[in-house]
Order: sequence, then structure tokens, then C-alpha cells
Amino acid sequence: MSKRIEQSFDVVVAGGGLAGVCAAIAAARGGAKTCLVHERPVLGGVASSEMRVTVHGAAHNHAFARETGIISEMLSEERRRNHEDINENGWTNSVFDQVLYDWCQREPNLTLHLNTTVLAVRMEGGGQAEVEPHTERGYYLREACAPSRRIEALVARTLSAEVELVLEAPLFVDCTGDAVVADRAGCEWRMGSESRDEHDEPHASVTASTATMGSSIHIRAKDVGRDAPFTAPPWAVRHDDASYFYDQGRVPSDPRGGYWWIEIGVPWHTIFDNETIRHELTRHALGVWDWMKNRDPLTMERCRTYALDFVGQVPGKRESRRVRGRHWIVESDLQERRSFPDAVAHGGWGVDLHTPGGLLAATSEPAAAENYREDSRYAGKTYLKPYGIPLRALMARDVDNLFLAGRCISTTRAALGSVRVMGTTAVMGQAVGTAAAMLRRRGMTLPDLADDAAAGGPATGELQQRLVRDGVHLPDVRNTDPGDLARTASVTASSTQPSVGLSPQDHAPFEGLIGVPPRDRFDLDVTLGQHVWCSGRLDRVELCLDNDLAEPVQVPVRLVRVEGIWDNRKGGSEVLAEAALTAGPGASRWVAWDVDQQIAPGWLRIETVEPAPGVAWRAARGVLPGHFGVRHLSATHWRDVHGSFAFRLSPEQAAFEPAEVLSGTARPQASPSTWRSDPGRGLPQWLELTWPQEQRVGRVELTFPGTLLKDVHGTPPFYVEPQTARDYVVEADGVEVLRVTGNTSWRRSHELDRPVDARALRVLVLATNGDPAASLVEVRCYAL
Repeated sequence: MSKRIEQSFDVVVAGGGLAGVCAAIAAARGGAKTCLVHERPVLGGVASSEMRVTVHGAAHNHAFARETGIISEMLSEERRRNHEDINENGWTNSVFDQVLYDWCQREPNLTLHLNTTVLAVRMEGGGQAEVEPHTERGYYLREACAPSRRIEALVARTLSAEVELVLEAPLFVDCTGDAVVADRAGCEWRMGSESRDEHDEPHASVTASTATMGSSIHIRAKDVGRDAPFTAPPWAVRHDDASYFYDQGRVPSDPRGGYWWIEIGVPWHTIFDNETIRHELTRHALGVWDWMKNRDPLTMERCRTYALDFVGQVPGKRESRRVRGRHWIVESDLQERRSFPDAVAHGGWGVDLHTPGGLLAATSEPAAAENYREDSRYAGKTYLKPYGIPLRALMARDVDNLFLAGRCISTTRAALGSVRVMGTTAVMGQAVGTAAAMLRRRGMTLPDLADDAAAGGPATGELQQRLVRDGVHLPDVRNTDPGDLARTASVTASSTQPSVGLSPQDHAPFEGLIGVPPRDRFDLDVTLGQHVWCSGRLDRVELCLDNDLAEPVQVPVRLVRVEGIWDNRKGGSEVLAEAALTAGPGASRWVAWDVDQQIAPGWLRIETVEPAPGVAWRAARGVLPGHFGVRHLSATHWRDVHGSFAFRLSPEQAAFEPAEVLSGTARPQASPSTWRSDPGRGLPQWLELTWPQEQRVGRVELTFPGTLLKDVHGTPPFYVEPQTARDYVVEADGVEVLRVTGNTSWRRSHELDRPVDARALRVLVLATNGDPAASLVEVRCYAL
């Protein structure tokens, strides 16, 4: 006989992947009594140590686009604690499990149920959803059949304890991936691919299909320092054809593992045939290792001392049910970077649709099959600029108290190719958790909020401002919080870093990240560009070039205005100047361009106009905030290189002024949004807010530059962002009111021991975690 326990909460979140963890923490922090129920023993879902997929997101393609908020807190803490490198799939270890568990346990409003599977949904008034899916449109479609508009409770079972739980709440969040709650509640869902014509989506299948992207398990190998023989079991798949790997996009490039392409779906159903898929993936995974160890002439010697250390046994799913919400995201929403009045999260991963069948298909997914060419037609078509995700796509249409977050949200399959990655799903989770808590405080219903969201109403504005305050980036949303006293202040500082450019030898922010610079130089066999901030007058630009030829080479260049750092149009919005530079023979030669123009303040890009074979642009050692390089993607667009080219500007530009902390955004975007002190002046350095009249200040919130340049893969073990202030003091009218030592967090919110009345508030940075300059991207002050 099982034990039955009934519990009541304000919010119940089902599914403990990154979307669910962020949703539950956000709801709990917002004051809602929250429950998180998860079927596995560890949190993280596909990012857990059971599946070991590392977190990807918008920063994979875009410099300074990494997701912030709760997911950034947890990833930064994982890197601070973890001794392991991080690379690709198969590399996550139990340290991240423990960080997620720690973050949940720290929340007093959060109850956690692990090893607990949702079995049923109890609807208001009783009744069950009984309509089966059909394939009349070519894909699986289950029409709405909810017996009522509200969920009363989830019925779950903790298998390891023989406990049945009835979890009651007025609001629920489905983060299960397979949309278990939405399915049992009777919501409409789809699974498979719409036809290209249904929504005019270039990446949809020509004809509709039930096919989905496959699931993966991962292997990890360890160098044991001596011969490590391997004999595959007789039931493993035997591979003998090198072309299967090297001509079809399945290159075993690293003996340690990380092969996302160990993937199978079709012909099996990714939900109902999950155990069959797990077994088939295991057969193939062992077969791949057998090929690498025993027959592949390119890997046998490299793998000689490597032994298998991990073989995953929980398939990581990419695709299953997608629930109909109150907005249906289609590919054009992302391609056109549509502006939504209710944007509550952002994405920026490309349209990444894997070939159905995976290992059983003729080739791997298209990008891998063409060896990840950065300037191919496919790469150009799938590349997306950072875009907003509307709240209405995270609300079930057919049930009035159900939010959605993760890969089960309201989206077509083509759009799912971008929104499905974990960095993106995590910020979705924070958005709906914050929204759920706000509804409880306001006494609003989800349909009320949906109507408000469609109109960009006051409740949605409040939600957006709360998310921005909590560190979430929302495209086109700035801090307009009327309670933030800093917005009415004037700002001064002890010093400011002059922006004069970077040489290949100069120390600069982000130089401690893996892959910065990506390489020592970039050949001009394709066109290149460099973002720079101009504060008014620009007399001269210099580029550091190599010319490998014996004769001078002409390099046509132009200076263009761009609309923000993610404007990747070649030629920008306006061409300001053009020239042909002469690169003389030799290495690291500075080539000058006399621009001699008065230019309105804003972002510019130095672009090479056409290839110059034999010439290369030297890379800089680090990256100044917002000042990154780009390379050719297509005839009309650029892609980021997550590094900077070597350049000089004359006169020096005022890029990192104190007032940048009040730009309204906490990352480089429309402006550098970063104050940096002069690194040559040493520390301590200070930044001060002043008001004409005294202000009552009870809370001070500080944001330091985070590791936004690249995805988490760029951060080494035990990494703490050097730009983060380690030791600092806050003074009110010259009197110390707060002292912090040993800080490693990029965001800090401080409630003062007692509020102070002051006309000046100074942040004095005594020491950083390695950067010679003090740096801040946002300061907020509140009465309470």
C-alpha cells in the first residue's frame, strides 16, 4: 500500500530541467509558495550528469548575447567550483547537479520532490482528456479536449518511496519537455513537422511529416596513461566504413567524446519508444568507440591510452509535443526579429534542425555534413540575430492556469530549431516563474495577463521591468523603473579608461576566456570587420595587418554606421567613409587611414570591402566591451568571431564613461553600457551618484560585467570573471554604509542595515578578481 500525501502551493512546476529549475526559483523568489516535481534523482534534465549536454544559447553566434538571470548565476557558480574543463556534449559532471540542488535548497519558499513522476492531472469538475492524436495534416495533431478550463492538482508518485502525492495549486507550469501536464489536461498539441507552405517557413519540410529530431546519449573517455584495450559486446553495432563518419558529418574529432551526433529518432517515436531508442543508442555508442579504438586509422593511435569513463543511459530529447499557446511562434517571428509587446525572454541560436533518423540517416545534420563551413549558404540561412520570445507563447491556450517553458512551448517545428536550446529555455522558465508570482500578488488570472500581454499593458510592463531588474536581458526593453532612484542621478567617477583601440599585445577584458583570441590572425581571403564606439571626432583609424607577399597589396575599406552591436548587415545603415589602404610586405604592420570626420556618437564598423589574398588582420589579445570583430557570412551579412581585431583610434574615444551605468541595459547593446576606470591609475577607483536633494536609500543593486562574450564553453575551470569587484565599499555622503569582501558574483543586491538620507552615493572598488580597472554596468538605488 502506498502512502498518500496532499500538499497545497501557490505554484507547482513539473519538470526539473533548466527551464523548470529557473521557473521554480523565480516563483519562490517572487514570494510564491512553490513546488518543483521532477522524475529524475538529479536536477538539470539534459544538462545533468545523467545526460551531460552543456548549455548553449544566443552567445554561441553573438558576442555579448549570453543569457543572464538565474541561469547565469548557476553557470557562473558551476565554473567557480568545478575542476573540469567544459567543452561539448558528454562533459557535464556532478558539480553542476549540486549547484542546481544548492540553488533550490536556498529558497525557503521552494519544496522539491525528486524521483517523482507526474501520473495524472486532476481537472476542476472532474473528467479526463480522451481525444487521441491523428495525422490527417501529416504530423501528429491532438485537438483540444480539456474537460474544463482549470487544473486543480497534479497526481504524482515518488517511486523510490512508494508515496503518492496530490499537489494542488491555482497555477501550474509545464516544463516536462514532453508536455505531460498539458497533454493530460487536454491541451491541443502537435508533434512532427508542418509543411513549408503551412506557415511559409523556409526551414520546414516540403511536406508535413511525423518525423522528429532524434535523441542522443553521450560517451566520455579518459586518458589512463597506458594501453586501454576495448572489446565491444557482440550486440554492439559494428562500423567498418570510414565514409560513414568522415563524409557524412560524424567526425570523431576528440578522443574524450562529445559526440552529439550519436542520435536516433526515426523510425521510432521519441516518447513511446524511448527505451528502444536508449538501447539502440547504446549499441551505436559502443560501436562508435569500437571503430575509434580498433579500426579507424585516424584515431586508433590517439585513442590507444583512452578508456571509456561514461556511457549515458538517459536519452536526451530534442523534440516531442509542442503545445498550442496564445501566440504561435513561426520561423518568420525569429528571422524578422519581430518586436513583441510582451517579450519576456530572448534567443539567438540558429535554426538548428537535425536530420530525422540521426545515425540511421544518409548524413548528419546539415551544418555538420558540410563540415561547419561558416560562410555556406546553409549557415547564412540559419543564422539568426537575437530575438524576443513573447509571454503569450508560454501560456497554454486551452487551460486557464497553465504556463509552458522549454521545448514544449507554442512553436512550429522550424522555430523550435532555435528556441529549444537550454540557455533559451532557462530564461523562458525564469519569465513564467516570475509571471506566476506576480499573478498571485496582483490577484490576476492567466487570461487577464494574456490580454494585457497582447496589448503591452501595465501588468506586462511590470513583469518586464521585474525581469530586467533581476538581470534578464530583453531585446528593446530598458530600465524604466520609476522606483530606481539612480535614474535621476548625475554620475561621476575617479577616472575613465580612454578608448584608443587594442594591439596584439595589449591586456584587455575577457582575455582569460578559452578561445580569446580565436586565432592570432584572420586571413583576408574573406572580408572582415571590427565594431568600434565613436564619441564624436574621428581623425585616424589604424589596422594591424600582415602581408605575406613580396609586394604591397591594396585593401579597400569603409567605415559604416550600425544600429547596435548585433546589426550584422554589410554596409550597416550608412557608409561614412571609404578608402584603399596599402599593406606593405611584412608582419604586424600598422596601416593608417586618415578619416578626418566629425561623427555623431554611436557604433561604427570598420569593414574590408572585398577579399585581399595574402593579407591578414592581426587579432587583439582581449576584447573591449562591445568592440568585437566579425567575418564574412554571406554576400549581405556578417557573423561574430567572439574576439577583436587589432585597431587604433585617434583621438581617444569616450566609450566607457560613468553615465553608461545608467544606459538602461546591463550589457553592450545600443552603447557600451560599461564604466571602466583607467587601468593605468590602479585601484581603488570610485563611481558616484549625486542628486540635487537628499534621497532615502535602503537598497543598492550593483551589476558588474559578466562573462557575456561567449557561451559557458569559453570559461575555464575555477573561473571567476576578472572584471567582477572582489572587495568594495558603498558610502553615503562620505560615510561607509556597506563593505563587501571576497565577492565573486556579477550581480549583488544589498539591503542596508538601515535606510540613509543622502545626496551622494559612492561605490568604491578596492580590488577586483584580476582586472586592473574597476568596472560597473549598472547601479540601482531604491528606498526599500
